[in-house]
Amino acid sequence: MSLTFAADGPDALPLHILEEDAVDAWLDTQEARDAAWVRAMGFTGGIGQALVLPGPDGAPARALIGFGTAAKRLRGRFTLAAAASKLPEGAWRIADGLPEDLLEVEALGWLLGGYRFDRYKSAKPAGARLVAPEGVDAARLEAIAAGEALTRDLINTPASDMGPPELETAARKLAERHGASIDVTRGEALLENNLPMIHAVGRAASRPPRLIDMRWGDEGPALTLVGKGVCFDTGGLNLKPGASMGLMKKDMGGAAAVLGLAHMLMATGARMRLRILIPAVENSVSGDAFRPQDVLTSRKGLTVEINNTDAEGRLVLADALALADEEKPDQIISMATLTGAARVAVGPDLAPYFSDDPLFVTALEASAVAVADPVWRMPFHDPYETMIEPDIADLDNAPKGGFAGCITAALFLRRFVTRSRYAHFDIYGWQPSAAPARPKGGVGQGTRALYGALAGILKR
Repeated sequence: MSLTFAADGPDALPLHILEEDAVDAWLDTQEARDAAWVRAMGFTGGIGQALVLPGPDGAPARALIGFGTAAKRLRGRFTLAAAASKLPEGAWRIADGLPEDLLEVEALGWLLGGYRFDRYKSAKPAGARLVAPEGVDAARLEAIAAGEALTRDLINTPASDMGPPELETAARKLAERHGASIDVTRGEALLENNLPMIHAVGRAASRPPRLIDMRWGDEGPALTLVGKGVCFDTGGLNLKPGASMGLMKKDMGGAAAVLGLAHMLMATGARMRLRILIPAVENSVSGDAFRPQDVLTSRKGLTVEINNTDAEGRLVLADALALADEEKPDQIISMATLTGAARVAVGPDLAPYFSDDPLFVTALEASAVAVADPVWRMPFHDPYETMIEPDIADLDNAPKGGFAGCITAALFLRRFVTRSRYAHFDIYGWQPSAAPARPKGGVGQGTRALYGALAGILKR
């Protein structure tokens, strides 16, 4: 699968983008035959509508795509992608009708609409390809699309083929592609290197736990991305019911997201010192599984009482975050499919994030709107700190009561970053039903917004 733009040439057919209230005026400027054809086919300019206009020989000569209204476009994203699949195979170029400020995001949406996960079943390729609109950076958009495709592929792959070893292989391939260095600590070596909670969570699995550590770039500000790589989560001894276990191949969605974002940054030559840390584990059940009421000692020295083995993601992230913080980078960002509470709060389409840095928030929010990658700020609410402090240890991995689960998880993670600016994303990583440019399945969330914002965030 190649999410790339088509080459321009004489075979590329023109596309006219029409809003609903512009259709009649446009038809008044066309030949009577074409106007009659459009009216007879019922084209109104609605979102998702596409109509091919034949030439004198009956072959496609051009096409119309409905662009709805500004109000209706607010209810969705990637309006061109909603109609692109209805066009016949071939190259198409935008002739008119698309506002200049939407060229880039709509062109990217068209690219993303070409994604197919075909590892196990052949999928029909997208037929209509877009010529890069004049004025957009085609190479940059293709790099973003490739990063998103990597994230989707990793999440969509089942745990039988995407366990800790395979996640490591994917990271190694990415490192080799971009000339990055990579170091991996596995199994008992995690204890020897003071990564005890990553070891504790993953030790019950047949495939050893590991910490993947990738570095790229030798100048500019330092950015460390930390991604939760729980390749499958049974819940451990607090075993999940079957219905809750059904999508747990996506519990490494944070790792998939940071690898996709890393590709975007490296492929476009971002000036920074980039580090990617991924604790890759499976939360399994065996005689060696960690238990409720165990007390674990973290890399940072903080003790953690285990009150639910199904709250394991924050444990592996904690050791990785403590390691990241020791270098005092300019910015640490963690991404994880961490809590069901985040889904209850904002649903599957929004990426909740936590940051107390006004510059980070301003840059991210502006970028999210510009690139149609919605995020929603949640609070590091200090009064809830007492909720994560049990009687016999420094921290509780699963506070009782059921309140503010997304916030208490973020507060837990923040305890392990004390020297660096920190932001945390509690993503879902899954598209429950198909939408324009987003087929059902794994999806990146927050990564394109971050990519667009990082230059401003790190330049201080």
